[in-house]
Amino acid sequence: MRMLEPVIYSIGVSSPITPSEPLPPLPAIPRGSLVVVEGRAPIWRYGMALHLLHGSPAAAIAFYDPRLGAVVVASHNPGFALGQVIDLTLP
Repeated sequence: MRMLEPVIYSIGVSSPITPSEPLPPLPAIPRGSLVVVEGRAPIWRYGMALHLLHGSPAAAIAFYDPRLGAVVVASHNPGFALGQVIDLTLP
């Protein structure tokens, strides 16, 4: 089975924010894709993004770490294991 191109969801901020600041709109997420959440943001913003993405058609959700790649944090597909690191470099 061919893996779909990862969908990048950028939630980074350039200045301090509060939890009342909304997340950016979700990108189009094809069924079965890997969504990679990235950007410099508070940890609670990543938690909010994970909650928002949980009901999406994505097969798995990963958080991007520039030192490691994309680390899978949620999966509904046996092809993606929790903690799996996907070799990915973002610009």
